[in-house]
Amino acid sequence: MNKQIILTQRPVGMPKEETWNLQSSEVPACPEGHVLIQNHYISLDPAMRGWMNNTKSYIPPVEIGDVMRAGTIGKVVESKHPKYQIGDVVSGWGGVQQYSLTSGQGYYKVDTSLAPMPTYIGTLGMPGMTAYFGILEVGKIKEGDTVLISGAAGAVGSVAGQIAKIKGCKVIGIAGGPEKCKYLIDELGFDGAIDYKNESVIRKIKEHAPKGIDVYFDNVGGDILDAALARIRMNARIVICGAISQYNNTTAIQGPSNYLSLLVNRGTMQGMVVMDYAKDYGKAAMEMGGWMMQGKLKSREDIYEGIENFYPTFQRLFTGEKKGKLVLKVI
Repeated sequence: MNKQIILTQRPVGMPKEETWNLQSSEVPACPEGHVLIQNHYISLDPAMRGWMNNTKSYIPPVEIGDVMRAGTIGKVVESKHPKYQIGDVVSGWGGVQQYSLTSGQGYYKVDTSLAPMPTYIGTLGMPGMTAYFGILEVGKIKEGDTVLISGAAGAVGSVAGQIAKIKGCKVIGIAGGPEKCKYLIDELGFDGAIDYKNESVIRKIKEHAPKGIDVYFDNVGGDILDAALARIRMNARIVICGAISQYNNTTAIQGPSNYLSLLVNRGTMQGMVVMDYAKDYGKAAMEMGGWMMQGKLKSREDIYEGIENFYPTFQRLFTGEKKGKLVLKVI
């Protein structure tokens, strides 16, 4: 049987357990031109919250009654496709379920002799690609820049900060709680860390970056985005990657009130969606894989087991009870 997490209603605010239903169905038959994949690991990402809304976005919403969208990695267990063989390890958009049937579109093979499966849905997967292209192509970092990153202990922020360090930048991370801030400095090599739960963010930005910031990589939005805008330097670049502080709002999204700082400082604020860079994923993965082999880039996955535990694991995205990439192991 194939256990699946099905979207049953569109949530208002923080999703509740009844937003989804766990159901079992027959493992699908594999027709010509298709492959059947047994998913081993499922990626849980903040973007999943937006995919449940029936609003215009960069990707169509998950429909009621459909399997919840998610990135996956697993093994081919049956193939009637010339490009795939039984035993191939593949990553793609398999959804929150134990088995996925696909024509192969959007899937790619990975080599688990180079890195374990979870890394390919973390640092060498969508979060890592988001960090890579966000900080390099949109943030346009250069040696000597002062870079500020929110959500810095998360899957994207932790990689973006490490890439900035590799490129010779001063990096300051914003995270929740002393343990995460210690992780940023002691394990990831950040130059400074701000505990937004216990410290004044704007005062600490000024303390860590007295001359201002050149690049702000934003994963949270809200008050922290406002605080960063107040401290940007001339020609600063603001990368809008996400706004997790706003995703479960039941009222209007809180926009930046300090946006005129962009005018005064001739700054730019640009949104980025990782899918726009799909043609260059291979190049990015090779470079990041090289950094990992050299010990310059660390990967951390926070893994929880059991598709039955999808909801409490999903909640960790918004409670902050995780470090690095949040992963659900389903086999």
